[in-house]
Amino acid sequence: MAIGRFGPQVKRSNQSYGFFVKLSATVVLGLCFVIVWSVFSNYSVTSQRQTFDDIAEPVSAASNGKVSNFGVHSEKIVPKKEKESGKQRFKSGLGDKDKKINNGSVPLKPEKKPENGGGGNAKLSKKDGENKNQEDEGSEVEEEEEVITEKGDDEGNDGDEDANAIANANDSVEEDANFINAEEFDQESSEEDNGGSRKANRKTSGPVFDPKKRYTWKLCNTRSKHNYIPCIDIESATGRLQSYRHHERSCPRSAVMCLVPLPRDGYGTPVRWPESKGKILYKNVEHPKLATYIKTQDWLVESGDYLTFPQNQSVFKGGVQHYLESIEEMVPDIELGKNIRIVLDMGCKDSSFMASLLEKDVLTLTLGLKDDLVDLAQVALERGFPAVVSPLATRRLPFPSGVFDAIHCGECSISWHSNGATKLILEMNRILRPGGYFILSAKHSSIEAEEALSTLTASICWNILADKTDELSDIGMKIYQKPEGNDIYELRRKKVPPLCKENENPDFAWYAPLKTCLHIVPEAIEQRGAEWPAEWPKRLHTFPEWMNNREKLIADSEHWRSIVNKSYLVGMDIDWSTIRNIMDMKAISGGFAAAVSDQSVWVMNVVPVHAPNTLPIIFERGLLGVYHDWCESFGSYPRSYDLLHADHLFSRLKNRCKQAIVIVVEMDRLLRPGGWAIIRDKVEIINPLEEILRSLHWDIRMTFAQDREAILSAQKTTWRP
Repeated sequence: MAIGRFGPQVKRSNQSYGFFVKLSATVVLGLCFVIVWSVFSNYSVTSQRQTFDDIAEPVSAASNGKVSNFGVHSEKIVPKKEKESGKQRFKSGLGDKDKKINNGSVPLKPEKKPENGGGGNAKLSKKDGENKNQEDEGSEVEEEEEVITEKGDDEGNDGDEDANAIANANDSVEEDANFINAEEFDQESSEEDNGGSRKANRKTSGPVFDPKKRYTWKLCNTRSKHNYIPCIDIESATGRLQSYRHHERSCPRSAVMCLVPLPRDGYGTPVRWPESKGKILYKNVEHPKLATYIKTQDWLVESGDYLTFPQNQSVFKGGVQHYLESIEEMVPDIELGKNIRIVLDMGCKDSSFMASLLEKDVLTLTLGLKDDLVDLAQVALERGFPAVVSPLATRRLPFPSGVFDAIHCGECSISWHSNGATKLILEMNRILRPGGYFILSAKHSSIEAEEALSTLTASICWNILADKTDELSDIGMKIYQKPEGNDIYELRRKKVPPLCKENENPDFAWYAPLKTCLHIVPEAIEQRGAEWPAEWPKRLHTFPEWMNNREKLIADSEHWRSIVNKSYLVGMDIDWSTIRNIMDMKAISGGFAAAVSDQSVWVMNVVPVHAPNTLPIIFERGLLGVYHDWCESFGSYPRSYDLLHADHLFSRLKNRCKQAIVIVVEMDRLLRPGGWAIIRDKVEIINPLEEILRSLHWDIRMTFAQDREAILSAQKTTWRP
């Protein structure tokens, strides 16, 4: 019997031994496959971005909606609409590399790289900052509030070191995308400010988005409700608006993780451009104070469900056309749409002023204040005109120096005889181009204010070109011109205000206090601002002497033109007739904005404050832009934009923002229902980002991955929690 029992035990032992042998063999073969795959999958890192950008019809990398890091999709692409989800996704498989795309799209083959390696570090001259980061001027900055944080943000980071290694290995990939040297032209500033009190943001470890984390959303409960601008509407813990509400920008200490609700009666599909110039849906901009304002004005009329803007009506008596003609008659050197392309309108009164200038090819940016009276900047945005909300009190405006061809101040409510008027006029002088024009108009001015303004303008050597009252409109108009040279400053009997020191950076503008000194005018030909830009539209593609590496900037423009024409316009199922307001969230030299300039759109080019100072290049080309820190809320109303473009924004903010999720929440606030987002980044960022957007009930319209780079196209819905 013992022998009988011993036999089955030996048999079971042999079976167990065989099982472990098979398991070990499987593990070894699996490891060999991983090693071989990792070796051969990295062969195209240096050229992957160039082939990636020239797709005519982007494809989904995987049928399950997740972006994979597969190699080149070279098999035939067959578009297939998924009716169940209401979106269009293109699917493809992996096949022979010799197979070509034959459905009308462009084959995925690499372009020829520029002889110089594809870099494009367009530097500014030494006196213009030599691409200094905005935050490297910490000695100029006031105390700032603590970086926004969220409870539990350090949870779920176990095992993130592998993701970090992947991200670090891919840092060199992005430079081919923008024809820019990543180390010199598009790299974060990780150093603390030089002697300043503002602290650098803490670096984070682990991936940009935690793939394990799940988010639940709720509506913001604020007094501003559907018009909430977090860094402008300063509310107490009880929700009550504080008295200094709009005197200065100040962001909440804790992360804004709530979603801004829709207007009370919902948000309707915006009127398409160019019809929106004449009418907009009233419920999209409805505000109690706006209803009161409408009753006292004749340039905007409530007509059923719409606000209409009669062409022959304006804040200016006699019409805005007569107003503009008067300006050109008083100063013939002002040629709107030729030498005058970029105008800043201080305080949004009548957006018909921008509409009339746009007909002359003048791009006007309205500097709006969200006040307790009227929300007119929101009206301008809904009509399809550029606007940004930024207080002007004690800090500089978020623009570089010497970029606006003209500044218009029509009834802008500045008390010229107040103590702070000197700093305000110096700030306008800072952002005004040498030889640029300051246009001031008002119906009624006190003698005290007139004398104070004359003293101020004389102290900074502005030349008064015209001073008259128009008989038809009964509006007093003054037109000043900023000096084009520095000799006149030396002729002042009183050197007040004094000239700024040479180490004062005039371009440093993020949380920088207003100065009481006068910046000198650049005069050398290699300095920006020494010469007036070319007339529009030649200006868009002209790169003057002060831009170093002009060849690389030209290559960057051609690069983005190829992407837009071969991918964005034809391969993403976007109806471009619905697109008017666009934001490029990480612009470099304005290449994307220039590429879409043939469309009926305008682009707000945002240069992050931690990036090199390329915003002057954008303005020089006749485009608009602004500095911004994406760890904070942007200065604009909710539902301002039709399309957001983010090219490697999140990977560049990896070591800056405490939590990148706040940027996604901000994108949801800025984008209109039905609006689009095009996001290009690394695969390990796009994968979890796609799931976050799904949690916000955005429709993922297209995903595509090639090697370690990916692109995502999504459309926001009307969903609110």
